[in-house]
Amino acid sequence: MNMRNAIGRYGEDLAARRLRESGMAILERNWRCREGELDIVARQADALVVCEVKTRRLGGFEHPFAAVTPRKAERLRRLASRWLCERWISRYGRPPHGGVRIDLVGVLLPAAGAPLVQHVRGIA
Repeated sequence: MNMRNAIGRYGEDLAARRLRESGMAILERNWRCREGELDIVARQADALVVCEVKTRRLGGFEHPFAAVTPRKAERLRRLASRWLCERWISRYGRPPHGGVRIDLVGVLLPAAGAPLVQHVRGIA
């Protein structure tokens, strides 16, 4: 595993922990299909939550939230729809009562000290 992958994995681990602490149940991590990957799929009460995780070193060129462009948000919506059909509706026969939400978890890693984990709900 290269350094970039290791940092990404560490950020996803921190994000999953934060989501669990906020009361979400993690249903799946790193779900892949031909069109791409969903970092975390979780459930919060009656809602399905698809979480994109972006991890950056503090002091880098862009904040993690800047990485989700309109094009990336559209791709996340398509992937969420595909996951919903393949994994949820095939099992339960209907969409979740609380709908589907796409969130973003940004993880900033300082040179020293604790990472900063920010969770923004409903980005797309």
